[in-house]
Amino acid sequence: MATQAQQPPHLHLAELTAAQFLDIWKHFDSDGNGYIEGKELENFFQELEVARQGAGVDPTHAVFKEKMKEFMANFDKNADGKIELSELAQILPTEENFLLCFRQFVGSSTEFMSAWRRYDTDRSGYIESNELKGFLSDLLKKANRHYDDKKLNEYTQTILRMFDLNGDGKLGLSEMARLLPVQENFLLKFQDCKLTAEQFNALFTFFDKDGNGYIDEQELDALLKDLCEKNKMKDVGASGLLGYKKSIMALSDAGKLYRTELEIVLCRDPTM
Repeated sequence: MATQAQQPPHLHLAELTAAQFLDIWKHFDSDGNGYIEGKELENFFQELEVARQGAGVDPTHAVFKEKMKEFMANFDKNADGKIELSELAQILPTEENFLLCFRQFVGSSTEFMSAWRRYDTDRSGYIESNELKGFLSDLLKKANRHYDDKKLNEYTQTILRMFDLNGDGKLGLSEMARLLPVQENFLLKFQDCKLTAEQFNALFTFFDKDGNGYIDEQELDALLKDLCEKNKMKDVGASGLLGYKKSIMALSDAGKLYRTELEIVLCRDPTM
């Protein structure tokens, strides 16, 4: 068990600030891969139990293992054996719960993609800090949350620190989508089959049958089916595919999905 000096100081609190929530996340996601898993997960649950009980716990004891199993059944919504950021937000009581507030505003992947299109105003494929501040401001207004400029700046910086994994001061689509409930994060389905720029261009050109620079919903349907078959994504049924298509089409301009918009979903390294 970690020493007292190494332990995050906030697990015992009735309510966490956004910054304290981030401290806990960074402490337990020690390898920075965006998940709490394996030994990290055991350490987290052990410290959480200590904070709740005010006494030490034995991680080798059968009762501890049973409690941890029950804990994972309640909070590991996609049953992958890991705790993701959006799942942790359900566990820890965060001030004004700004993460859950976000999810009430964009609770589905379709709503998320619509919001992305609205706030990625320069169509760069990223939301930068000034765009993110506007995004969060609207979010808090819709949720009837009172805030001042200082608090808004704190939330903006916290979100950036939390999700800007490469430290470039802006959030890519896949980074921002980590705020979604895991069941709704269709981007996770495609993370293992991201295309190179060359592969993406060849695929887009093939399905853009009339060569007009965009694909419509029917062409996207054929493209996604082809991608799922080639990558043996057998767990994606007809209803799942329909949901993915609907979410991606939320990026379109009046039913026209241009190359740059589909690229930020399917391409490993968007050229923009």
